[in-house]
This record gives sequence, structure tokens and C-alpha cells, in this order.
Amino acid sequence: MTEASPRYLLLTGASRGIGHATVKLFGERGWRVLTVSRQPFDLACPWPGAGEGHIQADLANIDDIDRLAAEVRARLPGGQLHALVNNAGISPKGPGGTRLGVRESDAETWTRVLNVNLVSTSLLARALLPELEAAKGAIVNVTSIAGSRVHPFAGVAYAASKAGLAALTREFAHEFGPRGVRANAIAPGEIATSILSPGTDALVQELVPMARLGDPREVAETIHFLCTEASSYINGAEIHINGGQHV
Repeated sequence: MTEASPRYLLLTGASRGIGHATVKLFGERGWRVLTVSRQPFDLACPWPGAGEGHIQADLANIDDIDRLAAEVRARLPGGQLHALVNNAGISPKGPGGTRLGVRESDAETWTRVLNVNLVSTSLLARALLPELEAAKGAIVNVTSIAGSRVHPFAGVAYAASKAGLAALTREFAHEFGPRGVRANAIAPGEIATSILSPGTDALVQELVPMARLGDPREVAETIHFLCTEASSYINGAEIHINGGQHV
């Protein structure tokens, strides 16, 4: 890759944790990074040039997806998007950080979680498919270990949305593969971010064979792999990044 032909990444949910680590890693490796967050750009961010690629948008408002896609398109000088990483996700809690089960999850909770975690992902990929196709690009969806088993902290709407995102990844792979666009997912377990619930340390010692939290950089490395030629024949996969918690 040369400066004359940079690769472009669009990443949603970039403000912290896995998203922030991914932005840093891709930037270190010469990619031009566009980010989406419902928060305005933080001027305290130390990463050079990050503000230039930031787009503020709330993915819960699915009527705004076309506007978001148009803004992304305007920032792609060659009309090519080489990678789309759908990392944005919300997991609302009850009082005191309690888990929201079926009885505690009303229609508003379901609608907002599904729009952010699932529906907006499909609509954004649909809107930017021409740019992904032009670049023979890659899509990476960030699912969760909660999408395949009941989790003590993740609520029912979050879990269902992540299970749906795994299915959507397979649909992307099936439909977009013939167009030269690969789609895969990563399913993180307990990763050391600012949104960990109280009690995670005890859960890790009990359920994770490696007996430690994952580092966001470890997740970012896998995302990068899935966006490069090193993974050129991987399509429709969901990679577990959880220290063996799923076994």
C-alpha cells in the first residue's frame, strides 16, 4: 500500500474500548479511518487527524442512515471503501447496573437496542455496498459471546440483537460474496473496557480457561486480519475472542 492509494476504513462505535483500539491500530498501519459515534469528537483525543474523519450520528435513528452514508461517500476520494467495521452497540441496564430480562425490557428498549445493534448495520452495509464492491472490501460485525448463551450481565435485547447480527453476517457473506465483498464476525467475551460490569473479575476466574480479561488490542488485531488479504478466503465466519470461555 502506498500513500497514493490509501485504504479506507469506516468504523462505528469508535469512542472507547474495542472501537478506539481498532482506530489506533488501523491508523498505525497506514489506513485512513472514518469513525461514527453518537458523541461529538473529543478534542482531548491524542490521535493525530482523528477529528477530520469523525462523523456524529445516532444509529438508533435509522431514518438518518442515508444521510450518514452520503457523508461517508463524500469523504471517499476514490469511491472505494475497503472495510466496514460495525462495532457500535448498546446494552442498557436497570437500576444499579442490573440485567434487563424479558420482564424488564419494554418496547422502547427493544426498538433502540435493535436499531443500534442490528438494523442500522444492515442498512449501512446496503447503502455503502457500491463503495465496498468497488474496493473488493470486507465487512466485520462485532457480535458477542452473549449472542450464543445466556450471560449474567448482558440483557435480553442485547443478547437477541447479537444473535441476530451473527445471522446477518451469514446473510451478508452469502449475498455479497459473489460481488467480491467478504463478511465475517468476531464474538468477544470479557474484554478490558470501561463498560465492564461489577463481578466480571470473578466471572473470568470461574469461566475463562485463560483466567484473564482480553485486551482491546487483541480484538483489534483480529479485526485487522479479517480486513486484509491474509484472510482472503474467510467468509461468513464468526471468530470467538474470549480466552476459551465458549468451550
